[in-house]
Amino acid sequence: MDESTIQRHSSGWLFYVKASFAISLGLMVLGIVWLPTDLWIKGYLVMGCMFVVGSTITLAKTLRDDHEARRLINRISDAKTERLLKEYTD
Repeated sequence: MDESTIQRHSSGWLFYVKASFAISLGLMVLGIVWLPTDLWIKGYLVMGCMFVVGSTITLAKTLRDDHEARRLINRISDAKTERLLKEYTD
């Protein structure tokens, strides 16, 4: 794959995404810690929060991998079609 065809995110966007994630997770944990309830309920909420974060990361990775696989299949299909057209016109 040609290095120039790879789209990369800007450093500003990467900072924004990482900062947003850290702030939202931190505020969620802080809210749970300050919640006026029993410790076992706080533990349950923290455990649920961690499961949501983990499943979100897994979902995002799976969707990205699926998208990349489709792009590869389309490129292979396009190359085969181009080869057939070239053989036909020659």
